[in-house]
Parts: sequence; structure tokens; C-alpha cells
Amino acid sequence: MGALVGAIYAMGNLDTLESFMRGLDWKRILSYFDLVFPHTGLLDGERINELVSQYVSTQRLEDARIPFCAIAAELGTGREVRIQSGNVVDAVRASISFPGILTPFRQDDAYYVDGGLVNPVPVDVVRAMGAEVVIAVDLMSDAVAPVWENDGRAVEKVSVAARGNASGSAGMLRALEERYHLLEFSVREKINGWMPERRNHPNIFEVIGISLNIMGQQITRAKLRDCPPDLLIQPELGHLGMFDFDKADEAISEGFEQTCCAVQHLAL
Repeated sequence: MGALVGAIYAMGNLDTLESFMRGLDWKRILSYFDLVFPHTGLLDGERINELVSQYVSTQRLEDARIPFCAIAAELGTGREVRIQSGNVVDAVRASISFPGILTPFRQDDAYYVDGGLVNPVPVDVVRAMGAEVVIAVDLMSDAVAPVWENDGRAVEKVSVAARGNASGSAGMLRALEERYHLLEFSVREKINGWMPERRNHPNIFEVIGISLNIMGQQITRAKLRDCPPDLLIQPELGHLGMFDFDKADEAISEGFEQTCCAVQHLAL
């Protein structure tokens, strides 16, 4: 998310992106999910590329009005890759390739995944770029909150005839099954298998997301100790699920409030 928001901010289109995010509902969210057979990821990411392209005013990072760097991890070596030149959309796509969900980005026989695996809050990177004041946003300060806890409601299995409002990752699966209702029965059964009978334990997406967040949280703490920012903002968003993009209003408000608190604390 940092690469996506950062790139569009650097291009000068953040207000437009905010309006788009505030208007998201599940029907629109699903239109950006290009489901593929999960060899290397569940979603192909081409629709995400199209989305980013709509909000960048130039195609090359060198032409951004604000210097920008995307962080990715090279899958074969584990090394941190800093992308400061080339195609904007490719840089964002490489940096946001969340393992298991988005397929890795391939370029020159190398595969790149989410930069959060190696440097979730890259304060050291922007200092190396010459930034005099660094404002860091840590989205993982409470990201391991168990969103399924104390929720014993039964989650119905998906079916071809399923209808109604979709919410959370469970709703995403139901809606995806509707969209791909012509799939073979065995594939539909596999989608059913992803769904827990009751919501008092995590589903597959929560297992992937929270596991990576635990790792990212530890890396972030170590990185921030070694290279602290001038201002640290830590919105409390751990209760939001991986696909809760329709809750942008709530997330933006929380970010604003925590920013005000951080600024006030700094002033004291």
C-alpha cells in the first residue's frame, strides 16, 4: 500500500485517489480481482496495473514531481531492491506483490514480491535520498489483532446461487464464486474448502496476512530502532481485514487522528 499511495502522491494525484477509495464498494473492488489458477498467487494483478495507470501523470519515475522510491524483495535472493527509475506502474506492481495473493512481478528473469518483507517502513531509504525531515507511517503497529476472535457466527458455504451483500474476505470468496460460476464443480468445491465453518478461527487469507504482518512488525521495530524517523504515525488498523478496502473512510479518519496526535506530541 505504501508504494501505491506513495507513487500517486509523488505524481500529484492523491486527492483523486482518495475520492476513488472513499467510493469503493464490494462490487467495484471485485472488478479489480483477476482470479487465476493459483500457481504463484491468487490474483494476476493486471487490473491493479490498470488502476495505477489511471492515477499517474507520467510513466517514468524520473519524471515524478517528488523523488520516489519503491521497495521490493527479489524472490530468488531475498535482497532488498530499491526502484527509483523506470516505469511507475512496474515499480508499484513489484512492490505490492503480496505473497500468495498477487502473483510475483517478473522482470529480466527475476521475480519481485512485496517490499514489506525486507523493509516495511524504509526510513533509511529516504534519508539516503537526501530527505531532511522524515515522516514515517507504520501500518503494522497493531496489525496482528485477531479479527476473527469471539465471532462464532456460522459462515455459509458458497454456492452458484449465492446472492446478497459481500463483506470481508468471506464475502469476497462468495462474490468470486458468483463471478466464476462456470468453473468446474471440483474448483468450486476447492473454493468452498477455503471457507471455515465458523468464524472463530482464521481463514486462509488471514493466516497469510497476519503471519506476514507478525514478521513485518518485528522487522519494522528493528529498523525504526536503527534509523528512527523525525515523526512516527501509527494508526490502529489491526481490526481491518486484508480486503477491507471498502472501509477507506474509517482508515483515512484514523490516519488523520493519529497524525494530529503525533504532531501535537512533537510540539510538546
